[in-house]
Amino acid sequence: MSEIVSIGAGASALSLRLPHAGMPEILAFGATVKASPLYEVERSSRVNGMDDAVPSAVLLPTGGMGYFGWPAISGHRMGRDFILQFSNWEVKTSGSVTVLSARDAVAAIGIAIRLEAFDSGVLSIATELHNSGSSDYVLDRCMAASFLVPAGKVEVVSFSGMWGREFQTRREALGNGVWSQESRRGRTSHDRFPMLRLEGEGQSFGVTLGWGGNHQCVIDRLDDGRRLVHLGELFEPGEMILAPSERYQSPTAYAGPDSAAFHAFVRNDLLNWQGGKMSPRPVTLNTWEGNYFDHQMESLKAQATSAAELGIERFVLDDGWFGKRDDDTTSLGDWDIDARKYPDGLKPLVDHVTGLGMQFGIWFEPEMINPVSDLYKAHPDWVLQVEGRPLLLSRNQLVLDLTRQDVSDYLFEKIDAVLANHATAYVKWDMNRDLTHAGGRDGKAKIAAQTRAVYALMDRIRAAHPSVEIESCASGGGRIDYGALARTHRVWTSDCTDALERLEIQRGASSFVPPEILGSHISASPNHQTERRHTLAFRALVAMAYHLGVELNPLELEGEEREELKGYIATHKRLRDLLHAKGANFRIEPKDGRYVWGAASAEKLAVFVAQGPQMVAEQPEPLTLPEHVAAAGGRWRIAAVHPAEPSFIRISEGQKRLLAGEVSFDGKDLAKGGLPLPMLRPESAMLLEIELIEGGNHHG
Repeated sequence: MSEIVSIGAGASALSLRLPHAGMPEILAFGATVKASPLYEVERSSRVNGMDDAVPSAVLLPTGGMGYFGWPAISGHRMGRDFILQFSNWEVKTSGSVTVLSARDAVAAIGIAIRLEAFDSGVLSIATELHNSGSSDYVLDRCMAASFLVPAGKVEVVSFSGMWGREFQTRREALGNGVWSQESRRGRTSHDRFPMLRLEGEGQSFGVTLGWGGNHQCVIDRLDDGRRLVHLGELFEPGEMILAPSERYQSPTAYAGPDSAAFHAFVRNDLLNWQGGKMSPRPVTLNTWEGNYFDHQMESLKAQATSAAELGIERFVLDDGWFGKRDDDTTSLGDWDIDARKYPDGLKPLVDHVTGLGMQFGIWFEPEMINPVSDLYKAHPDWVLQVEGRPLLLSRNQLVLDLTRQDVSDYLFEKIDAVLANHATAYVKWDMNRDLTHAGGRDGKAKIAAQTRAVYALMDRIRAAHPSVEIESCASGGGRIDYGALARTHRVWTSDCTDALERLEIQRGASSFVPPEILGSHISASPNHQTERRHTLAFRALVAMAYHLGVELNPLELEGEEREELKGYIATHKRLRDLLHAKGANFRIEPKDGRYVWGAASAEKLAVFVAQGPQMVAEQPEPLTLPEHVAAAGGRWRIAAVHPAEPSFIRISEGQKRLLAGEVSFDGKDLAKGGLPLPMLRPESAMLLEIELIEGGNHHG
């Protein structure tokens, strides 16, 4: 009887049958099974089928030997050895990690599939190929993983968008053909995130690829109605050629049952904090929208002083501090402090910031170069380019070839000099363009190698400065993936700080990324991207549950507005442990423009309610919270409402008493009857603090 290997438990468990020849057959995903004579019964096809049908529900199927679906691995040796059929599978298990290895003796290719089950309920898979032949092997495709989707009606939930409007949720019903999503932008992208949810009649789960370069997500329908979802790196033609003895290591793909599992995985297993534990996320002032390229030392010091008085804990100096950087046309690559703006260097500003008790952070865009720069004059050959092709500018930028050791060494030395000589706690690592004509000195495509070189530089910086946190920013949300998060501590969710736009952006991003990792800033009104005007209450409440920041010049705040912002920052810091607690977060699908999210403990709830567009209904539904959020018992009441007077269209006397805390209720009512809240005006929000007043986990 064939060997059965089971990995993990619960909703992400995987059971595989190892054949004598061919790929491991997926017997169950979402359950474990034991050996049965039924698994030894060969299946046959109805018309023109093989006498013994090749299993189609397999991990990383290969073509050419009776499998007629979409091959997850393919390659050749100058047209020969185009078939792969691995055999003699071996299994090695160590703790939570299982490695399946086999070899194709004819093609002289070895394979190792690494599977790991995490306590969070997430399963990871990565694939390695080894060329043991005597000639080059052209690898056209090698997916990281395949996951089995049940038969029947299935919807795929994906995330699309653009700069300033990332993580827009899309739903599609899968048909009979191949569903495919490919990104060739050289970064995760704003429009094709490698994050999917598969929602079927019998099983729903999410998958994502930890990779910040070109990627491919494919869903293929099998002959029996089930489907395979494949995730992996996308190669340009001839980009991945394995010389004899060379190996290809894929990115890692992940599957999990729900957002809670993915959040737990990111928190417990993916992020790498100094000391092994995340410190409270500092409220941040980022100088970009408040100053742009206009850096004036005395003004920046005054802004830092004002920020500290507001309760802000981290001051981040954005673009404009280096070279002769007065606009975005010049100086990228010249990572020396601008002596015109900083005649005594950055140290006086850094010392002032840290003297106020705040952390200091700084902006870099290491991968990019302006043609108008000293570096480009000295080393025009350092940019990614293809001989005979024009150099295409984007945001006045070209891309440095980090696969060259001299380029990587130069960037490390420049970044290291700033970090080593200043008390720096944080780097905002930006990347403001897609990759085009991404070729190296050998004329071959370099996107795959460039992505790995970026990771290597990040790893090198972190090893040299382990206490420095890194934010992944790429024109906002252009590089948000688990590959980036394995090396960073925060992502800049979007360059758009408009609170109305952020409702949908943050809802989508929260599907796979926990809120304390998503940067969300309170910006000025009118907004710099959309020119919408919003109340400070709306801007603050939309940002408060995430990694809170401020994106404006605090010197421009006066009187009541300044005190109001100070109050929201204080409220965030008071609730921060709850908002960012493991397993505390929840969010509800928006209905009629009403967005609801928050966090819950056994004794307290923080519930954010925001109205985007005007409601269509005459009155809103009572607000019910998920079963796992609502308390099992005890008496509860609304203890505080922010702002003190939300912008309601109409409110009854009973609703006034409810919001004033004069009405207590059983915890179970939050999941059943719900809170009969007033209708908010469009583009307004409120925060409810709901507290246990009696009993708990039982009827009081």
